[in-house]
Amino acid sequence: FMNYATKAQQQQWLTPLLAGDIRSSYAMTEPQVASSDATNVEMSIVKDGDEWVLNGRKWFITGAMNERTKILIVMGKSDPHNSNRHLQQTQVLVPKDTPGLTLVRPLSTFGYDDAPIGHAELVFENCRVPLENVLLGEGRGFEIAQGRLGPGRMHHCMRLIGTAQRSLELACQRATSRVTFGRALSKHQSVREDISRMFSEIEMARLLVLKTCHQIDQQGVPASIDMIAATKTTIPLLVQNVIDRAMQMHGAGGLTEDYCMAEGYNYARWCRQADGPDQVHQMALGKQIIERYSGAKA
Repeated sequence: FMNYATKAQQQQWLTPLLAGDIRSSYAMTEPQVASSDATNVEMSIVKDGDEWVLNGRKWFITGAMNERTKILIVMGKSDPHNSNRHLQQTQVLVPKDTPGLTLVRPLSTFGYDDAPIGHAELVFENCRVPLENVLLGEGRGFEIAQGRLGPGRMHHCMRLIGTAQRSLELACQRATSRVTFGRALSKHQSVREDISRMFSEIEMARLLVLKTCHQIDQQGVPASIDMIAATKTTIPLLVQNVIDRAMQMHGAGGLTEDYCMAEGYNYARWCRQADGPDQVHQMALGKQIIERYSGAKA
């Protein structure tokens, strides 16, 4: 809203968002296409008089089930035959109570049904909104997605570091309080090695995220896509492994909801899919780095 909305849109939606009165959801991912390609969406957004008409399905739309969510930012194709595939998409604002929008179901990951704040599947059937609900302009949906997804990936990585830090703290508490074979876990060499590795990896993660965010602040998102990709593919897997070690120290209890680690592991694992799977970013980053240091097309 800050970067792409009109003054009127900001007044209507950004003001209550900043006040914490409502929240929003971003609807891009679809079940029938490979959504790792941001140009590859089936949702149709068609002009009809003074309205946009939306038809299609979305899923893994975070926060859509939350009763405080009042507005959806929806991406679809408005010009599917444009020869420039990056100009085929448009993003529009859809109030959640708009007729034709159905919240089908909450989605679970690893068995966690985290409604109402988790992910949802949505169906749009002849869902109509005014033309003035367009963001930035027709055909500029991909541009918005690129500007939004980079910082969004960094937000996930920041939250993941907090999750890893909490897991480390719980592991240390467990190590000093749990006794096996007549000795506290903290006396065992393998446990100390795991704790040492967890601490070191978390600190490396902090520095990588800090460097990437600093570069985004100084140079912008387009100039930082290499660091964003490196961070996105490194932090979720690193945190997943940190949490896994903490779970192991808690024995069978680490697999239960008596502790927060199972849910944290779930979060780290789905972050390897959120905003693009690891392999897509690694493929693009590898090509970019090869060309940078070889001087030739990869």
